[in-house]
Amino acid sequence: MLGSGGPRGYAHLGVMNVLEEAGIEYHLVVGSSVGAFIGAFWADGLSATELSALAATGGPLTVFDPSPFADRGWIRGQKLQDYVNDRLDAGAIEALQRRLIVVATRRDDKSPVFFTEGNVGVAVRASSAMPGIISPVGINGVEYEDADESLPVAVRAARQAGARFVIAVDVSAREGAAPPGTSERLILRDRQRRGRIEPEVAAADFLIHPDLDYRAGPRRGYFAMAQQAGQEEARSVLPELIERLQQAGISKPGDPAR
Repeated sequence: MLGSGGPRGYAHLGVMNVLEEAGIEYHLVVGSSVGAFIGAFWADGLSATELSALAATGGPLTVFDPSPFADRGWIRGQKLQDYVNDRLDAGAIEALQRRLIVVATRRDDKSPVFFTEGNVGVAVRASSAMPGIISPVGINGVEYEDADESLPVAVRAARQAGARFVIAVDVSAREGAAPPGTSERLILRDRQRRGRIEPEVAAADFLIHPDLDYRAGPRRGYFAMAQQAGQEEARSVLPELIERLQQAGISKPGDPAR
């Protein structure tokens, strides 16, 4: 389960690298927002190393298309959709090498929606449509926006899909991490997000929550720092994770863990 977090999502690559090195296999990927973007490639068989190399080939303009004419956001999102579809062998979620669930938010009532089939690029675009930044996405007459608005970490989606052991990766800011001088608006937003996250991670079998710098941004230095933080946190909890997997009867490398 790969959570939302914008630039903090690079921490997912560090976590994934440690899991792969440890031989912890997976049969289901659930992604919210940036977690859906990274998760789509992971579900199609790309390794963490391959994803890191792909991420290094371009900055935000690789997937963002700023436009003064974008509807309800200054980024259209079409470039993100095309980037995903052009680089994956399968155009449909159900045709990926592993099962993928893309989480998005239905715009009219803020309820979570789980995409398990259909065009993968469209679903990732919908999952990443940050209000006021990336335009909402219409699918069959319904508008969708960023999964962060409903389920930043969607453990329930994995449970509903029958996952035996759910590893949740939360890359959001830790509670109380806001530095002095942070606006009340941002603190309230963080509090509301934590209120959506906590019930979900409580239902996971294991949580990996890297300690990331609060002030995230689309800078190469931050990307590298986030990836390193994800790797360090995953390595520090790996012995406990392996023990928990063994207790759950998933003890051999290659056994499906989530």
